[in-house]
Amino acid sequence: MDIMLFHSVYGLRPAVHAVADRLRAAGHDVRVPDLFEGQTADTVEEGMALKDKIGKDELLRRAVLAAAPYSERGLLYAGLSLGGSIAQNLALGDDKARGLLLLHGTSDIAENASVDELPVQLHVADPDPFETHDWLTAWYLRMGQVGADVEIYRYPGAGHLYTDPELPDYDEAAAEETWRIGLAFIESL
Repeated sequence: MDIMLFHSVYGLRPAVHAVADRLRAAGHDVRVPDLFEGQTADTVEEGMALKDKIGKDELLRRAVLAAAPYSERGLLYAGLSLGGSIAQNLALGDDKARGLLLLHGTSDIAENASVDELPVQLHVADPDPFETHDWLTAWYLRMGQVGADVEIYRYPGAGHLYTDPELPDYDEAAAEETWRIGLAFIESL
């Protein structure tokens, strides 16, 4: 499977490369664009400031440019937190997208979004300050309305970026369960 993996608000750090390596070890071709062009953050606040400085439109432009040479093949879009929101936007706009794997993050859904039974899997902490229950319920319903086939997996007690061993949110049991389920999802596409 060709996978386009987008990093979190912390930027392209070793933990993101470790995710890509895990996917590659399972036999997938993974690309990890650096949307922050070499900049990384040590805290979520620094990352949010960096994201805001670059701007949403510029981040999406960079993501589209990174994915465009490969989208004809039918990509699985994947992302971590902020990267999940970017992956979602690209997948919903790419009629050749083969799937969408979201870890820790979702995004608003465009009014004119429409897909044909796009397989989507979301893994999220429960509770998650960035992905509240009300938000996720509305998101799930709206994704269904646009034609996505969505599965949501919640991890009680885990922190927001629980798959990142470099952060305080890390939860090894939840992370390993996420990768077990996520890799099975990818293999099913």
